[in-house]
Amino acid sequence: MNRKEFIKEITKLNINYNEDMLNKLEIYKEFLKEYNMHTNLTAIKNDDDIYLKHFYDSLTIVKAVNLNNVSNLIDIGTGAGFPGMVVKIFFPHLNVYLLDSNNKKTKFLQELQEKISISVNIINDRCENYAKLNLNKFDIVTSRAVANLRILSELSLPLVKKDGLFIALKGNIEEELKDALDTIHLLDSEIINTINFDLYNNDGIRNIVVIKKNKDTLLNKLRPYDKIIKKPLKI
Repeated sequence: MNRKEFIKEITKLNINYNEDMLNKLEIYKEFLKEYNMHTNLTAIKNDDDIYLKHFYDSLTIVKAVNLNNVSNLIDIGTGAGFPGMVVKIFFPHLNVYLLDSNNKKTKFLQELQEKISISVNIINDRCENYAKLNLNKFDIVTSRAVANLRILSELSLPLVKKDGLFIALKGNIEEELKDALDTIHLLDSEIINTINFDLYNNDGIRNIVVIKKNKDTLLNKLRPYDKIIKKPLKI
């Protein structure tokens, strides 16, 4: 996907853009490639693949939610800023938080936000630690291909406010979805939509799982990471 194709496809998603946003993406792309030469941020290094598999893929979140009606969003395990930083570029009104436990990646994000003159909240922490002081805070919690959906749901849902959404951007999801159902239910949440589509030019299957949170999470419901991994919540 080249720049022209990217513009055409985000127009189909009804995403408004201007030259400043597109210029920010170009700076982002070049800085990502430059930084990746000494710090492993991504296996995707080709310009067209960056536009498709990082930039466009990140923006497919709009298939699940109208971000114009959202105030804040946190991206869990954001890595090099996908989808959160890309979302911020195109929806500048959003108060965006980028969380990752990898110090090298959050350092990249700190430098990137200065280069493209964007203000985001960058957090170098583990999700289960951050959740302890930030329960029920966010309109949208999102994550792209970070972990198994069951694990990801237990890490992410405590951060979602009542009636807010956890939106997971995934590849093939069928087995993960079955495995996650008990966890989602026991966290007072429900799957309200699953969106399946082929990435542009049939370049991979994508699934977006939209989970609505129906009740606030209590602090005593939080579990340490080793229990989340080893002892799935079961009805």
